Amino acid sequence: MSASPSFSALLPDLDAFARAKPGQRLDLPVLAGSADALAIARLAKKGSMLVVITANPLDAQRLSDEIAWLAPGLRTHLLPDWETLPYDSFSPHQDLISERLSTLYAISRGEADIALVPASTALYRLAPPAFLAAYTFFLKQGEKLDVDGLRNQMTVAGYAHVTQVMTPGEYSVRGGLVDLFPMGAALPYRIDLFDEEIESIKTFDPDT
Repeated sequence: MSASPSFSALLPDLDAFARAKPGQRLDLPVLAGSADALAIARLAKKGSMLVVITANPLDAQRLSDEIAWLAPGLRTHLLPDWETLPYDSFSPHQDLISERLSTLYAISRGEADIALVPASTALYRLAPPAFLAAYTFFLKQGEKLDVDGLRNQMTVAGYAHVTQVMTPGEYSVRGGLVDLFPMGAALPYRIDLFDEEIESIKTFDPDT
């Protein structure tokens, strides 16, 4: 009785693709099931970003989930579609904006091994890296914080001042406490000030 072929044995020889030169085109055969996710994981290298253009957003999300399961050590980031039409009068969902900023930030810092981009998303122009850097700020425990300057920066960046933060893109200032829900973060942050010095920075659950 012959043994069935292993999952890895169903993949084509990827050595030629790993040695491909810039501008060279190579075609992979049609891969069934999750074999495409495994092939992408095999082609990806630490410290060298692999960009994968998918046919649609559903394929990109599927690959993101499968690669995370097959190769959990790889830093895989998805640049999601806006999910809006060109002439829609409403803005994209805040979760999509948050995920896009998180992905672009990871790419700019060289912290992405695989970038998954749907073809429809790749057609849109992106802001230059300098624009993203201008609207990025860093807070560190022990440093001084200009609360009024932070308010101005939050307003320019499009954040909404609320009494209680619930979703990305909101912030609240109550005396020596600053609650901030950055775009790209899974949870909001609470900044505890002692006079003008940042005493502590902690995440918290907005529901509780």
